[in-house]
Amino acid sequence: MQQTEDRGEDTIIAPASGRAPVPFFPMTRAEMARLGWEACDVILVTGDAYIDHPSFGMALLARFLEAHGYRVGILSQPDWHSAEPFKALGRPRLYFGITAGNMDSMVNRYTSERRIRSDDAYTPGGVAGKRPDRAVIVYAQRVREAFPGVPVVLGGIEASLRRLAHYDYWSEKVRRSVLLDAKADILLYGNAERALLALTRRLDEGEPIGSIRDLRGTVFAVPPGWKPQADWREIDASEVEAPGRSMPPPDPYAVRPMPSAPQPAEGREPVGAKRDRSREVVRLPSFEAVRDDPLHYAHASRVMHLESNPGNARALVQRHGEGPGAREVWVNPPPLPLSTAEMDFIYGLPYARRPHPSYGQAHIPAWEMIKFSVSIMRGCFGGCTFCSITEHEGRIIQSRSEDSILREIEAIRDRTPGFAGHVTDLGGPTANMYRMRCKDPAIERHCRRLSCVYPGICPNLDTDHAPLIRLYRRARQVPGVKRITIGSGVRYDLAVRSPEYVRELVTHHVSGRLKIAPEHTEPGPLSKMMKPGVETFEQFRALFERFSREAGKNQQLIPYFIAAHPGTSDEDMVALALWLKKNGFRPDQVQTFLPTPMALATAMYHSRRNPLRPLARGEAVEVVREGRRRRLHKALLRWHDPANWPLIREALLKMGRRDLIGNRPDQLVPWQDAPVGKVKEERPRRRFRGGKDA
Repeated sequence: MQQTEDRGEDTIIAPASGRAPVPFFPMTRAEMARLGWEACDVILVTGDAYIDHPSFGMALLARFLEAHGYRVGILSQPDWHSAEPFKALGRPRLYFGITAGNMDSMVNRYTSERRIRSDDAYTPGGVAGKRPDRAVIVYAQRVREAFPGVPVVLGGIEASLRRLAHYDYWSEKVRRSVLLDAKADILLYGNAERALLALTRRLDEGEPIGSIRDLRGTVFAVPPGWKPQADWREIDASEVEAPGRSMPPPDPYAVRPMPSAPQPAEGREPVGAKRDRSREVVRLPSFEAVRDDPLHYAHASRVMHLESNPGNARALVQRHGEGPGAREVWVNPPPLPLSTAEMDFIYGLPYARRPHPSYGQAHIPAWEMIKFSVSIMRGCFGGCTFCSITEHEGRIIQSRSEDSILREIEAIRDRTPGFAGHVTDLGGPTANMYRMRCKDPAIERHCRRLSCVYPGICPNLDTDHAPLIRLYRRARQVPGVKRITIGSGVRYDLAVRSPEYVRELVTHHVSGRLKIAPEHTEPGPLSKMMKPGVETFEQFRALFERFSREAGKNQQLIPYFIAAHPGTSDEDMVALALWLKKNGFRPDQVQTFLPTPMALATAMYHSRRNPLRPLARGEAVEVVREGRRRRLHKALLRWHDPANWPLIREALLKMGRRDLIGNRPDQLVPWQDAPVGKVKEERPRRRFRGGKDA
């Protein structure tokens, strides 16, 4: 199977067509008529409001397809209760592209306690309830009702993270691949521009969608036993790594082929003769196996993550069902990273940079948050187990050029209403991974580590902050720009390697508060998060305070922590609460762990095993599932709130920690609740601030 991106001749950069871009993509027949269109080539269905800005996936892909000559319509937040709203733009000539939006619809609609959220940041007016649960499945069903036979293409983060059998927190069960539940023709995951363009061109040339099976970053269903060509080799996931002792014992009388190579060590390739990995597929445990046995689930999750580097990843296949109706979900290797020129092309397209006019003056919170910010890169090599960015965008950083970023700043200045000179972010998944990647492309292609920075920063990783410092300095010189602040979270274990970067950041780009995410202080939970120890945070804090004082600024670090993460004991949370009190942190908004599809921490939550290590070692993971314990862990993060004191006192007594109840500074909560309006407790004199008060 030859991947089209590997030929070296394909590019996603379109030549100038001379055709004027549309002001906005049509959402109604009347808008199509004004453009002189009788039909759309492609119709994109999204759970978000339509904002013509590169931070919104449907707008980015619509402009991308437009640049290559295609007419695109958008159905934004259609009423899903019937098929009629899905007929608004008529039948597309090529296909419907379906996405839940910039967020998974279940994460968007429900809190970590499974309560319905009262608002939706991606909806005009912030109104909740404008998208269905499991939006990708519902939208696909309505599209098929409206136009039977039209190809259905899934994409976006909800489809991407549910491409295989996955644990679903909201139903507390393992669900099938969303491709099968949506009955879609194909699914595109990750950075999908190349696959989307190739797919669109081939459909335009008349090729049936069912024959398009050779694109990276695509998922499709095939009959059992299907292979691209007869010479493809199938490898059982247990050959990649032994699953563990608690698996069902093998049948001693079964006939098995001899293994082709010894078992690989953790994170390494199998030894032996070189093989053509581009013609190998790894068979994961079936849907029924991972549904019925959490250890099988953890094993499938670990193998999937080991096969995630586009430089060496093999195709994956997972059987769903038994008997005549069985289907196999085939996952091609991840997309290759975009080049800087390709990133510049995509982000330099003629976006209107504002919401569709049909929304009038409606307030759209997500738009208000990003309208004066610039995305400078994609991807994250941190590998934090609770985060799905790596699984979606990949570990290899894809950066834009300085000139491209500066042009977007000028576009914000010239075209975005309300701009008063303040650029609110130059960032991405993290603030300070711009232009960082492996020093050796050959090592990068062969690496199978789950993180470049855990348990320590890889010596092959280029952590030079000089390109980012240069970008900051150039951006500050853009006429009309008065101030640039950094809104993305800073990866502090990288930042401490460049005091010059911390000085630049603290002196010029902090708005008084800088958010940072240590997530915890205790080794147990940090090891399950793949986050650095608290001593690294202390190093960053010292630099932050020092450079704040030198700049004559009174600035504060705002740390983020997670409650109830797998691997966290009650004692760990008490230790964190004491650390918070000692250091003067009083978090207002705290996060309880939310198991999202495909994340490694979700595999821990479901299986109570640690997939960060070979599962044959059998390391158990403590998991906080019960509602009362989850509430306790959250309450301990807000130790200062009197409403939480009764729950904390009860827990401390059960733990035998009466010594932590009282009014001394080294005690956590008082014995008595304070009268309403008269809360008074000891505060430490020293806070994590820079400037004169430090």
